[in-house]
Amino acid sequence: MTSKTTLDAARVELLLNELRLPGIKLMWAKLAEQSDKEGWPAARFLAAIAEHEMVDRGRRRMERHLTEARLPAGKTLATFDFESVPMVSKAQVMALAAGDEWLAKGANILLFGPPGGGKSHLSAALGLALIENGRRVFFARTTDLVQRLQIARREFGLESAIAKLDRYDMLILDDLAYVTKDQAETSVLFELIAARYERRSMLITANQPFGEWGQIFPDQAMTLAAVDRLVHHATIFEMNVPSYRRKAALDRKRGPGRPATHATSKKAEKPDAD
Repeated sequence: MTSKTTLDAARVELLLNELRLPGIKLMWAKLAEQSDKEGWPAARFLAAIAEHEMVDRGRRRMERHLTEARLPAGKTLATFDFESVPMVSKAQVMALAAGDEWLAKGANILLFGPPGGGKSHLSAALGLALIENGRRVFFARTTDLVQRLQIARREFGLESAIAKLDRYDMLILDDLAYVTKDQAETSVLFELIAARYERRSMLITANQPFGEWGQIFPDQAMTLAAVDRLVHHATIFEMNVPSYRRKAALDRKRGPGRPATHATSKKAEKPDAD
């Protein structure tokens, strides 16, 4: 390599740093060598390095979105046991995972059912699928997020805190039922629901059906207003199935030499986080 070529290569490295093109910086020398050897036209070389940068940016973007989403690990649609939750249509879930029209109009997904039935698994798996399709998602236990919003309110920053959540195409609130019936907590939760109405989507999991939401919100008017906003554009899944965790605990208690009192499928016996 001549001194001029070495100088040019160093200059390219500096320029790529300045332009913040790490993908091209990583591969340009190898592609340039291949281009010189095979006699590529300039347009082919430029297309090759631009394509590599685009792929690398997509990979880094997904990594950032996965990190910020805070999804529970290992929860995917591939590992969700649809056979054990027959009331949930796999085809419908896969259509939701594409996340096009329903996210554009700020529609919601509501998952109801007893603990251990797979609500959290399905919500996290949908969140992961949406991230893989280029969307931004945030997963939080409802109590944790509500406490953060309460702190923001005390510091006169509630509006700003809710606005920051607008960056996420879907906000997953897990375990709505565990919010205490406290005026301060439920009022910030209601403000969040109202602020996202018909603009940004929410996915909510809850143990109680709507008829028992009076235990969450302090008065009937707020309960009705919250439910009205959530269901206006919503897909609702009733996941009323036995707890996978309970089944697994019973199986362990019985031990390998004691037969089950009733038949269960292999898939139904696998524990699944709610």
